[in-house]
Amino acid sequence: MSYIGDIAAYAPQNEQENTDKAQILSFAALHAGDVLTRENRTAHITSSGFIVNDACDKVLLAHHNIRGVWAWTGGHADGDEDLLAVALREAAEETGATHIRPLKKEIASLDILPVFGHVRRGAYVSAHLHLSVSYLLVCGEADALSPREGENTAVQWFPFSYFTPEHFDDGDVYLYNKLIGRARAARG
Repeated sequence: MSYIGDIAAYAPQNEQENTDKAQILSFAALHAGDVLTRENRTAHITSSGFIVNDACDKVLLAHHNIRGVWAWTGGHADGDEDLLAVALREAAEETGATHIRPLKKEIASLDILPVFGHVRRGAYVSAHLHLSVSYLLVCGEADALSPREGENTAVQWFPFSYFTPEHFDDGDVYLYNKLIGRARAARG
């Protein structure tokens, strides 16, 4: 199935996802030639991995250089239509872990995320939207971790209880707790 088919097959679990799914599909139809690349400077599809441990009580995050916060892994599709492969590749690159695998292969969440203007590698990147396709991933805590130079400064496990307004902005609290709930449901 194509990435558009995967997104179309996703069953939204709330109003936010229902609205975001419709907007992602509409935008992708209008911009089929570049929605998977950064060439589309308005919005483009990204793929993220929400990595939980085997016990499903911790999340692996990287300290993001541009945002200056702890964040999940993920990145640009850069033309790759296999969004699960993108999420797995980005997770490995950003954490150094070598045994990351899907908790489930289906999309776990659809979200439209704002990206504020910033400087990356000496060049200004205008504000734009990430049409985020997210997957639940799992990794053992024994895996060796290492930050990716230029992307993040640290990689660390955090307990589920850490995802509160004390540590994250409201948008991240909502998103991470939504994914924690879905990870718990997938683990059964």
